[in-house]
Parts: sequence; structure tokens; C-alpha cells
Amino acid sequence: MSAFFAFLHHVAAFALVSAVVVEFVVIRDEMNVRTARRLARADMVVGISAGVLLAVGWMRVFFFEKGSEFYFHNGAFIAKMGLFVVVALLSIYPTMKFLGWRKGIDPAAVPAIRRVLHLELVGIVLILLCAALMARGIGFYG
Repeated sequence: MSAFFAFLHHVAAFALVSAVVVEFVVIRDEMNVRTARRLARADMVVGISAGVLLAVGWMRVFFFEKGSEFYFHNGAFIAKMGLFVVVALLSIYPTMKFLGWRKGIDPAAVPAIRRVLHLELVGIVLILLCAALMARGIGFYG
């Protein structure tokens, strides 16, 4: 069962990263109704993937793997969770813009959305670094 939850965790993580990259690429296209719909669909995948990633991740912390004692005494894990929250908060801005584009597209918002997507991608890379450190016990202070 542990391997299955690890698999789900990885699938959700890859889906999340892929969807953010799709947003980053699609936002470069000409802004029209079709592009706005594509962005909204990709953003929906981001949200669903993040929810699955979080739920499965917490199940792994409490019921599988090394146990919550290991994770809650690991600085890399705490940094990873903090970065996840930062990326999730950053993602609110594009989501709100994409939802608002149902009423009308605002091309002036595109540069700010691109900057936020850049920051999200940087945050994801840092999360991956923390995950690698955590998996090797680096940052454990218990």
C-alpha cells in the first residue's frame, strides 16, 4: 500500500508541474476566448492535482513511510510544506484572473500572471530540492 500511495503522490506532483508549465506556455499565446478556456482548464488541473498531492502526502506522513515523528522533526519537510503554502497562495492570483476572464479577457494582466507563474515554478523546484533532502534524512533534528 505504501508503494501505491507513493505512486499517487508522484502522479499528482507530475500533473501539477505539467499543468503549471502548460499555463506558462499557453499564456504566451494571443489572448482570446479559446486561450482563456485552455488556461482555465489547466488551472483546474493545478487545483485538483494540488488537492490530491496534499491529501495523499498527509496520508503518507501519518500512515505510511517513516512516520510523522520523522517528518515533523525535519527542517527540509517543514521548508517543503512552507513552500507548498507559498506556491498555493501565489496560485490564487492567476486563478482569480482566469475565472474573471469568463466575463471578458484582460490582456493587461498577462505580464503579472507570467511573473507569478515564474515564481510558482521556482517554488516547485525548491520543493523538489527539499523533498530530496528530506528523503535522505538531511534536516532531521529529532
